[in-house]
Amino acid sequence: MTRPVDALLDFLRAEEARGVTHVHLDPEARSVLRDLAIRARRPAAPPSQAPPAPARRAPAISLEAPASPPLSLNSPPAALHSEGDTKAARLESLRRQAETWRPARSLGTLRETMVFATGNPDADLMLVGEAPGYHEERQREPFVGPAGQKLNDILKAMGLDREQVYISNIVKFRPAMPGQTTNNRAPSVEEMSSCLSFIRAEIEIVRPKCIVALGGTAATGLLGSADAVAKLRGRWHEFDGVPLRVTYHPSYLLRTTSGNTDKRKVWEDMLEVMERLGLPISDKQRGYFLKP
Repeated sequence: MTRPVDALLDFLRAEEARGVTHVHLDPEARSVLRDLAIRARRPAAPPSQAPPAPARRAPAISLEAPASPPLSLNSPPAALHSEGDTKAARLESLRRQAETWRPARSLGTLRETMVFATGNPDADLMLVGEAPGYHEERQREPFVGPAGQKLNDILKAMGLDREQVYISNIVKFRPAMPGQTTNNRAPSVEEMSSCLSFIRAEIEIVRPKCIVALGGTAATGLLGSADAVAKLRGRWHEFDGVPLRVTYHPSYLLRTTSGNTDKRKVWEDMLEVMERLGLPISDKQRGYFLKP
């Protein structure tokens, strides 16, 4: 007779064969699997002992995130209250809550300074990064370091500036590291999960016409996908009904040695964004970073 655990293993192997790399387990499922592991380590009971208690029924395990939002992260229950008569007032109420947001603070892996967002609450374009770094923590504003300057250059090439768009991050605190000075790290899944309620609320309030996820971490937070940026870019996605484009993080462009190749890929993504937003595009703009 096939045991339930054998059926589970067969199912997981089948999912692995078709490319599923992450499994989301709710707290009850984790508890059941933990009990099974403990029982497996115990010596077999002698025949004279009483039979073991009936096994708990394992809850359903979701291997794929729901369609909207398609998250594989353990997001905490939303406990946010955006109050105010204007978008700016509602976003300010979110900022105040973020300062002492317990799901993030209780992790013990994030630093103390909260960095919220910047830009136009009525923006048509929203750009989402991963987490504040050294420069952002010092100035308490996202994208103000070298990567921020690169982002400003991209916006300028599009005919926009920072004041016209809305810029935020998935995580509102700088991820901590031992002996940390100017060095940064990408946030973990748990750290992203702790702040996801905010980015959802920000998108709901601003309601942009288009979102750009800058880098793989932002794409994971918004789409729940572990795929690389190279696989996700070049086509449209969606988050809560808002068209979403994935592109490389500006810091990647500062590190790459590909010359204009990756710059052109980012620019092609931005040309698609410009068309989506109905922005004018000149022949000169269409030819940026193309080989002569």
